[in-house]
Order: sequence, then structure tokens, then C-alpha cells
Amino acid sequence: MAMNISAEPLIRIEHLGKSYSLQDAYGHTITNPVLFDVNLSIRYGEFVAIMGQSGSGKSTLMNILGCLDTPSEGSYWLAGEDISTLSNDQLAHIRNQRIGFVFQGFNLLKRMTALDNVAMPLLYAGIHRAQSRKRALELLCRTGLEKFSQHQPNQLSGGQQQRVAISRALINNPPLILADEPTGNLDSQTSQEIMQLFQKLNQEQGMTIVLVTHEDDIAAYAKRLIILKDGRVIVDKNNS
Repeated sequence: MAMNISAEPLIRIEHLGKSYSLQDAYGHTITNPVLFDVNLSIRYGEFVAIMGQSGSGKSTLMNILGCLDTPSEGSYWLAGEDISTLSNDQLAHIRNQRIGFVFQGFNLLKRMTALDNVAMPLLYAGIHRAQSRKRALELLCRTGLEKFSQHQPNQLSGGQQQRVAISRALINNPPLILADEPTGNLDSQTSQEIMQLFQKLNQEQGMTIVLVTHEDDIAAYAKRLIILKDGRVIVDKNNS
């Protein structure tokens, strides 16, 4: 996908907060705030790493960016659309069409081939099987896995499985890729290869990538670094 040159940022967050309500043993409601007054703008074509210790709020922020959760206060616009006004069905459509997800655990269906795992989002969208598989094969070729299209996940290495997951994330040409600890289950050499693939997608395809990691060497691949602490953004800078 070519980089969008619109002046409107892909992601715009204003005064965003998130709290969860729990009940204690006596039936009293306890409010647990996780994010506080987060303001953030991410342009099309950026490669951003989000870091923070456990409990910093980075996973909650990632879930909100991915329309898997909604803010308690403040606003989140994705591609100019106010996400807070959407129904659950509309959010599901956004997740399928505008966001590609890459997870630490790959999240591949074990009994399906690499080709069908990649094609799955198109099949869910009602695209004809032959057309879906043709598009899936193109993406497997792009990520260097054309020879493994008929392999099931248990026949692939961890790095190959993550490449399948990245191919699946790209299947709908989404403007945004969200990667949650994508190298967490990989060795150092394979992690470098996966991060180089992300760099290539960003630099050559103009993909917007937001990556959550706790590893400095992985975050260094991104062009911009955001650090959360206790639910607040404490660092937002360009990577040198």
C-alpha cells in the first residue's frame, strides 16, 4: 500500500483515559485506572515502538488502538473516524478491514495450511476461495514462504509461522499493522529477520506499523519511540 499523504493523521488520540471497574468481596465497586490523559498522533507511514514495564498500560493502549477495547474517556480517531461512536459490529468491520494484527503466539489455526491461514480474513469477508488463495500466495511469496504454502503450522519454524502471521495481517491491505511482542517467542537471529521484514514493509510499502515490545534492541528498529509509565506517556521521541 502506498503511503497516504493526507494531512489527517492515521491515529489521533486526545485526553484518552481507561479505567476498569471491579467488585471487592463486600460488593463495593472499585475503579482501577490504567491510562491517564494520553495524547498521541501517528501519521501514515510511521514505524512506532511502544515500550513500558509490566503494568504501564501499553497492552491496554494497544487493545484500544486495535478496537479490541474502548476508552473510558477521551477520543480515538482512526483514519478520520471517531471510533467511540461505533457499534460492536462496526468495530469488528474496522478490525477486519483496516487493521492487521501480529501477535507473540502467532495465532495460526493448526489444522489449516499456511496458505489458508493467510487467506482466512478474505474468506470471512465473503471473497471467493480461489481469489482469496491467489492473494494469499502473493503475500507468502513477498515474505519468502511460497515453498511452504501447503505446510501446516507444526511443520514450520517459529520464524516461518510469524511470517505467515504477517502475511495474514497484510491480506486486506490495511493502513495499520499492530504488532504485540511479535518476537517474544523467537530466538535472537530470527527476531532480527522478522524486524528486518517489518522495516522493509515500512520503507518499501509505506506500511504504518505500531509495535509493542519490552526489548530495547527490537524497539531500535522503529523510527519513533513512545514509553509509558503508570498509564502516562513519559517519552515520545524519534529514534536516533
